[in-house]
Amino acid sequence: MTETPPQPRRKSHPVLIGFGSFFLAILLLILFWSWDWFVPLVNSRATAMLHRKTTIEHLHVALGRVTTVRVENLRIEQPKTFADEKNPFAEAKELAVSVDVWSYLWHRALHIPLIALTEPKADIQARKNGENNYTFTEDGKPAPQDEKSSDTTSTLPDITELRISDGAVHVRHDPLQADMQMGVETTPPDEKSRGTLRISGKGRYAQQPITARFVGGAVLSFVADKEPYPVDLFVQNGPTTATLKGNVVHPLTLAGAQLKLHFAGPDMSLLYPLTGVPIPRTPPYTISGMLNYAREHIVFKDFEGKMGTSDIGGTIEVNPHEKPLSVQANLRSKQVNLVDLGGFIGAKPNKTKAEEKAEAKSNTVLPDTPINIPKLNAVNAHVTYRGAHIENQRLPLDNIDAEFFVTDGAIDLKRLNFAVGQGTLASSATLKPDGKLFDTTARIDFARIDLSRIMQATADSKAQGIIGGHMTLKAKGNSIASLMAAGNGGLTLVLDQGGDITAILPNVLGLQLANAVLSALGLPSHTDIRCFIADMPLKNGIVSTNTLLLETGEARTLGKGTINFRTNKLDYALTTRSQGPTVASLPGAFHITGPIKSPTVLPGAEILGRAAAATGLGFVFPPLALLPTIQIGVGDKSLCSRAVQEVNNNPAAGIAPGALSHARGSTGKQSVSSAKTRPTGGKKSASPQSKKSGQKQMTPAEVRAAWDAKLKNKK
Repeated sequence: MTETPPQPRRKSHPVLIGFGSFFLAILLLILFWSWDWFVPLVNSRATAMLHRKTTIEHLHVALGRVTTVRVENLRIEQPKTFADEKNPFAEAKELAVSVDVWSYLWHRALHIPLIALTEPKADIQARKNGENNYTFTEDGKPAPQDEKSSDTTSTLPDITELRISDGAVHVRHDPLQADMQMGVETTPPDEKSRGTLRISGKGRYAQQPITARFVGGAVLSFVADKEPYPVDLFVQNGPTTATLKGNVVHPLTLAGAQLKLHFAGPDMSLLYPLTGVPIPRTPPYTISGMLNYAREHIVFKDFEGKMGTSDIGGTIEVNPHEKPLSVQANLRSKQVNLVDLGGFIGAKPNKTKAEEKAEAKSNTVLPDTPINIPKLNAVNAHVTYRGAHIENQRLPLDNIDAEFFVTDGAIDLKRLNFAVGQGTLASSATLKPDGKLFDTTARIDFARIDLSRIMQATADSKAQGIIGGHMTLKAKGNSIASLMAAGNGGLTLVLDQGGDITAILPNVLGLQLANAVLSALGLPSHTDIRCFIADMPLKNGIVSTNTLLLETGEARTLGKGTINFRTNKLDYALTTRSQGPTVASLPGAFHITGPIKSPTVLPGAEILGRAAAATGLGFVFPPLALLPTIQIGVGDKSLCSRAVQEVNNNPAAGIAPGALSHARGSTGKQSVSSAKTRPTGGKKSASPQSKKSGQKQMTPAEVRAAWDAKLKNKK
């Protein structure tokens, strides 16, 4: 056999070997590839960027024209300053981000079709010292803003959908006294919208329980600022409720808002934590209006509502960018009850039972609610208010016109004017903060005020007359009560042609005290008041008497004494002299003493020791300096002008003139000398001192018993 020669061995081509090796390596890489190899790198980069430890457990990437990156068990720890907190700053079961690679490669546009969060959780906190855990800087402090930085809207990528499933957020904000748990989720886009964002919250805010529900457009709709953003919000903070419904045309700039805002609650002062605007206490209210944002101002315009029994409306404009907050308010009422405005002067329109009990025990008759200086420093305000008609059970007036400024804690009341028929009650005041007190200057002017308009709401009241005069006050304090207790100034008041005394005194003094005063005056119950004049200076909280005159058709009554607002006590004496033989007046002093809220009326022993008064007596009474005030306040043809002239032209003998009253600037000695030089009309009268010398002295117990018997027989 012939042997076959051996075949030469075929050599492998090096290119084919290299290609095969590469293909095999790619195949092995695909078969055994794990994106988790990059987890340490991702953790390191994320930790450095967020300045707090950040970890993921797994990383998945689905390559394609639209590439999806998905991480599992994302966890972001608290910053170092919050390391003692048990819960992490944020975590999520899964985070997925889809990126349109093709769009970026060909158009250099970053388009993100989807960002999806599954079971995300966050723990957001802020402390009273200014620290917070949501500032992503190395030292935990807010990063300085670069004025040259571009608008964030120009750098945001185009995101189609942000999807949140079963989200939970805990917020604790100590400066706002807030601690809330919130649930967050989204609904997917449909043909009508890009989806919705739904948030529900429950917890505490400003030391009050709070419940909130929000349904709005998708977060990305807000960021895109391409179409109106729908808003539906309900908040209940303690007893206060608020709803906000409508849409915002340009949500990023908050412009073109068409939002209806409704507030309701038992007291507007409770709105302060929600709005940042301090408001005094009010009765229950309900208010609705339109909320807008224009020229960097938040505007609550054309609102209408009720506050107690009063209607309230107007426009409020707030600039939240200024420090302190700037507020412009133009308010109006068609009809307002003055009781509803009590909180603006320190009163409490809706007192609790505990406050009513405390008020009943207190001897203070004036509002003692302190003015809150820190709240005043939180806002600069210019407020105007116009009430077309004002009434309540005691003071039905015609209208109110007010304007005031609050600037750096100081109050400048330009005017607080009331129209009463053809007359006016005009007030102005300035209150400048001085520590915890206010350095206060105030003035009230009474000009031709019709008393019948003031008293007309009182049942069966026939009160009438014209009131004029003025009141001044300069003091330091932080409430009306404390200002009066430290005040200097005075009151000059004239009541001309005052009508039936029975119609006035019970409404001014109260029924029981009024009946006691009428009995002590010795006047018939239905006696007409011709004139009443009071000229009473206030010094260091104590009111004294320059002049006090009450003239009726039958008698004249003069008074002297003090009203002490520091101790809230009265120490006053009144003496009546008849002008004819028909009135059995008591020609001695009777005393009103004790607490201002409930004084005691007690006659002197000399009253009980005499049965009738001398007739035809006038009084040395020289208040001529008051004539200009009387003429301007009530008219130059008033009965009070005549009374002043008559009294000064016909002084009586036997009464120590300076002891009862004298004109401002005069002294008791001057009045005595004038009494000696003026004629007495030929009438003789023994002095009270000489009469008194022949009387039997009575003990205080005997005086009280006799007086009680007299009042009992009077009924």
